Parts: sequence; C-alpha cells; structure tokens
Amino acid sequence: MSERTISRRGFLAAGAGAAALAGLGAGAVGFGEWNDAVAEGVEKGEIKAVHSLCNSCSSKCGFTAYVKDGELVTMIGDEQHPYCEGTLCARGYAYASIAWSKDRLTEPLKKNDKGAFEPISWDQAYAEIAEKVQSIISSDGPQALAMIQDPRPSGSYYTKRFMNALGSANVYTHGVACNMSKNSGMTQAIGAADFTADVANADMVMFLGRSYCDAVRPASVHALQRAHERGCRIVMVDPRCNASTVFADEWLPINPGTDLALILGMAHVLVEEGKYDKDYVANYTVGFEDWAARLAEYTPEWAAEKTGIPAETIKRLANEMWNAAPKACIEQGWRAAFGCAYQNSGETARALCLFNTLLGCWGVEGGAYFPASQSAGKLTDPKFAAPAAPEAKIIGAEEYPLSSSGMGVSTYALSLIPEGTVKGVFFYQSNCVAGYSNPAQLTEFVGAAELSVAIDVQMTETCQACQYVLPDTTYLERLEVPEFVGGKVPVVSLRDRVIEKVHPETRPVDQIFTELAEACGVGEYFQFTVDELADAQLQTVGLSLDALRKAGGTVAFPEKALKFGPKTSWGTKDKKVHFTSEACEKAGFPSSPGWLEPMVMPMGNEFRLIGGKQAIHTHTQTANNEELMAITKEYGLDRVWINEDKAAELGIADGDEVEVTAPANGFTGRGRAHVTPRINPTAVYLPSHYGCSVPEQKTAYQVGLRQMDFVPFHIEPGYGGTMSQEALVTVKKAGA
Repeated sequence: MSERTISRRGFLAAGAGAAALAGLGAGAVGFGEWNDAVAEGVEKGEIKAVHSLCNSCSSKCGFTAYVKDGELVTMIGDEQHPYCEGTLCARGYAYASIAWSKDRLTEPLKKNDKGAFEPISWDQAYAEIAEKVQSIISSDGPQALAMIQDPRPSGSYYTKRFMNALGSANVYTHGVACNMSKNSGMTQAIGAADFTADVANADMVMFLGRSYCDAVRPASVHALQRAHERGCRIVMVDPRCNASTVFADEWLPINPGTDLALILGMAHVLVEEGKYDKDYVANYTVGFEDWAARLAEYTPEWAAEKTGIPAETIKRLANEMWNAAPKACIEQGWRAAFGCAYQNSGETARALCLFNTLLGCWGVEGGAYFPASQSAGKLTDPKFAAPAAPEAKIIGAEEYPLSSSGMGVSTYALSLIPEGTVKGVFFYQSNCVAGYSNPAQLTEFVGAAELSVAIDVQMTETCQACQYVLPDTTYLERLEVPEFVGGKVPVVSLRDRVIEKVHPETRPVDQIFTELAEACGVGEYFQFTVDELADAQLQTVGLSLDALRKAGGTVAFPEKALKFGPKTSWGTKDKKVHFTSEACEKAGFPSSPGWLEPMVMPMGNEFRLIGGKQAIHTHTQTANNEELMAITKEYGLDRVWINEDKAAELGIADGDEVEVTAPANGFTGRGRAHVTPRINPTAVYLPSHYGCSVPEQKTAYQVGLRQMDFVPFHIEPGYGGTMSQEALVTVKKAGA
C-alpha cells in the first residue's frame, strides 16, 4: 500500500464510531469489527443480525447490525453494497447513536399563541392538520399545498403518494441546495441527470470542487485510492485544498465560480488543434459546429484571466486529457462546485458533458459511464394502485424551465407563501430552513403559512418555524421499502428494523402518512402495511421480503451488470448528445454554452464565501452528535479558512477571533480563523455543518458559523439552484 493510503481506521476518523457505539450501552464491543465475542454471541443465538441502511447522508450505505438484548453491539459494512463495499465512514457509525440521543423528539408538538411548543396527542395533531388541509383545498385547491422531503426509501414513496392523493404535484427534494443545477445542465446536453466517472480504471481524472475524502461514499474513496496507486493522473481543481488532494498529482486553486471558463479554455485547445473524437462527434451528436464557433473566443489566455490558472497550464491540461482519452474525463461534480453554487452552475454542467464528449469517453472503461440499474416492476394488486396524476404541474416548473425533468423549485414555492399561492407546507426529514437558502428569509416564508408541519427526529430550525412537529422514529427503529441501487452490478438492499422503538410516542414514516391520509379523507390509497408493500415490490423482481432477509439484506442482479462499450444512444429526443439546446435558448441562455459571469464578484476588501463538506459531518444533520462534534472541537474544524497573505494584510493570525459580515444582508457572525496557504486568496471557506440556532440541539447549538446566514435569498435563472456561493463577505479581526 502507498504511503498515502487511507487506512480503514483512518477513514473512520480515529475512532469516532467506536466512541459512538461505546456510548450506546454496556454491550458495545466494537464499531465495525467482527471478533470472537460477536461470533460466539451469534453462534449461541444471543446476538441477532439485522441488515439496514445508514441514514447519516443520502447515500444510504448498507450494513449489518448486531444486536444483543436490544442494544447495538457492532455494525459491519455490507460488502455487496456498491456505495460502501464493506466500509462505513465515521458518520455512519456515530450517527447510530441518534436513536438514544437525549435530544430526540418524543411526542407531537403544537406551537401556541406565544410561539412556544406544547405537547399534544397524535389524534389532536391529525385532526387539526387534516382540518386545515381540507380548508386549504376547499378554498384554493390542492396546488396550494407543498411537500419538501430529503429522499429516503419510505419517505420518497409515502410523501409523494400522500400529496398526489390530495391532488397536489408539489413534492420537492433537497435538490435546489444540492444537485439541481448540475442535473439540469447535464440533462440538456445528454438527456441524463448524472453519470459516473470510472475513476478506479482511468488514466486521468479531473475533479471540479468535488472531494471524495470529504464525505461522499466509502466506495468512491476506495476507487480514488486504487486509481492513485496504479498511476492515474488526478487533478483537483478547487479554490480550497480539500482532503482528497492527498491522492492528487496536482492542485489548482481556481478562482471560485470560474470552472466554466476553465472548461471552455480547454475545449478551445482541443477543437483548435483538432484533438477530439471526430467520428464520435460526427455520428452521435448535433450542434457541434455552433459550439466550435463559440469556442474561438475562449482562448487559454482569456481563461487564465478568469480562472487565475496560467494559460500554459490550461493548454497542458487539455493535451494531457486528450492523450489519456478515452480513459479520461472530468468527474461529474456535485454541490460544492456547480451543483447549485453559482449563476453559471447549469451552464458549467452542460459544458462539462460536452468536453467529455470531445474525449470520446462515454461508456468506455476508465472513462465515464452510466450505472446499470434495476427497479421494482408495476404492482398489480389494486390496493397499491397509484392516485390519479395531479392536474396541475409542480410549482416552479414553468418559471424555471430547465430545472431537471420539471422538478420544480422548492424555494420558489416557499416564496409564494406570503402572497397566498402556497398556503400549506409539509417537511419530512428536511432542514430546509437552515440549509436551502437564507434562513431568516425562509423562516419568514414558513411562518406566513396557514399550515406548516415538520416530521423529524430532533428539533431543527425547520421544526422551529412550523406550527406542528411530529416525532419520527429513527432509521434503526423501522422497516422501509427496499432500496434499488445502481452500479456496475445493481442491487436491492433492505433497511430493516434493528431495534424496538426507544420512545413509545414516536411513529415511523409509513404510519404517519397512512394515518394523516386517513384523517384527510384519502385513506383508501394506504390500505396496506409497509411489510406488504416491500414484499410486493420485491416479488416483481423474483424475490420476497423473507428471501431478502435470508440472503443477508442485499441481493445483486448480475444479469443486469454493466457492459462497457461506447455509448451511442442518449436520453434526448433524437438519442444524440446536444451541443446546442432550444430549451436553453428559450430560457435566455446561448444555444451552446458560453461564458457567464458569476452574479457577484469580490471587490476591494471583499471575499467570496464558499462552503463544503467535511469527512465527519453531513451538513446540519450530524452536527448534534457528541462524538463527531468532539472531533470538530478538538481540531477546530468549524474555523473560517482565510488565505495567509490576505490574513497578514488584515492583521489576522491563526486562531484569532474574526468578524465576518455579509454586505448584502448585513448579517455578521464571529468565529475563529484558520490561516492557511491552502485556499485561493479571493475566497474564505465555511464548512456547511455549523451555526445551529436551536437550543434543543444541545451539542450543536451555537458552534461555529452557518454559511447560509451570509447567502442572500436568490434562485439561479432558468435552472433553479440556490446559488449558495453567490455571496460576498468582509473579514476583520474582532475588536479591530
């Protein structure tokens, strides 16, 4: 193994998971290790094995939980699950303690006239919520209702079914604050919202602001490590030297918001020098001539002025990518670079796909591929029949026509509450208020609703803004519908019930929406249990709930395995890659992607505020975890990153308390400075996990600054992203 190899224990953040499980009870003996004590307990029948899916992030990695006398003994990553390959990360182990957290929501709550929450019964909660739902539908129709949910297996199914049964199409995910712009731009170019870089087999990969080692999926870290060890050239393009640069050959501290210019400059080189897959472009694309003509103005010298990367470096990178093709690509990226970050995020995603097309890498081993998939078939039993499709389109689809597959825009829907277009809003496991855009503005929107309901496991900023809070069980306490996971070999994996309910008055998502539906008069669409639903879905692929359990919780579909080979058919109407887009033209963008400035640019003493993940946290979800927060505090992970030269100009030393101010909205916060050469001098960085404003989250409360407090409420034109890094701040030493 190389000196840069991340060991299993190193990736688990030096025992964060061990500390978490040790706190769960006297029976805890490990945090991901199979040892004699576990083996003996299983053999004697004293320890039971139950398969589940992690809930610390949206990847939902598989694991087997070992339980003795109701206590979690250890967790072993599922080797068959394509996202973890047998490894869980620190968050995966530590987040299991959520079931026993002292800060759990334990009973339904209602906000009184003084703005304080009081306990109520489930019957009262259902009755009052249903009465308001029916009143809103009667006066304004079902489209005045909206649902925002962070996708989880049962949550995705039940929230949509509930809203559709009421007649509303307004079901949103966290996409506006995650991947909406990326998905939407890619859809315009290739008719698909995402792809996967075959990093492990590549000869060269360029990453734009994405860091596998800063908390994506363990399997992605494995692939990056394998690529590094076999000599793949890895280039990290990021204003901040992220954790994944341990595997990189080159780090380029690009000016934030200018990834589009880098792509255009490299594409200019390839087209001008004729170094692109001409046969592929001729046979499987349309509109190339338009983009080629547009690229003429985007020389490496032009791109250097925008990006801060020397023109010679841009030329060299373009040629290196071509020399490595087709076993090379620009990786698909995510939130931190252009998932939802800038005014040009959607156009960046479009240009990225077109650059990869020049390389001829689509479908090629070592290039970029589309995972093989398997899904549940149609359920024939009438009790599972879906509600009629809502008559109206999802709110936001017309106003943001490029939003991926007509997904609509949740923040836009919330902005319509004060005017009365939207009157009722539900949130399921979504801390929208703290993480989707400016919290003060979103709190105001939610507070103006006639009905607002949050369903969660702990009190969040979103819960605080709502009228009703309903306590969910944790993921360890419930069975959910099976999760079908794509990969080189697709699988189906089960989140089963690991432990009994810790708090009697909490209820699982399937029960909550079934009972809400009954109270709202649409209970006929929920005449089944989650066990029956899961079994019926599995029957469509030749399995059963019992068979999946006996198989260990994950079953692969080898007959559906990916077969590498040049991709020649696409998801667009004519089955070709589109260098031009009529939809983009109608939305006010050029037919083929060209340069679009970020909405705001630092001037004078201003910095661009950028955010991102850390390996031990998933945005706000894991911050209220004692073990993970202990690591944050020990290493000062909540500090504000500032370039050392800029810090010297401002008289700021490492560890100083600094005052960060957003001129756009006047918000000011104080934190400690991390002075480092590992960040572009035009930017300051805040990790996106901190700044909790909820006293009930005793561990996370008031630790660090919250990135979104400094971000104005705005929405990317056409695409709908939250533009989370279109924010400028000033920084000064506190008291100066």
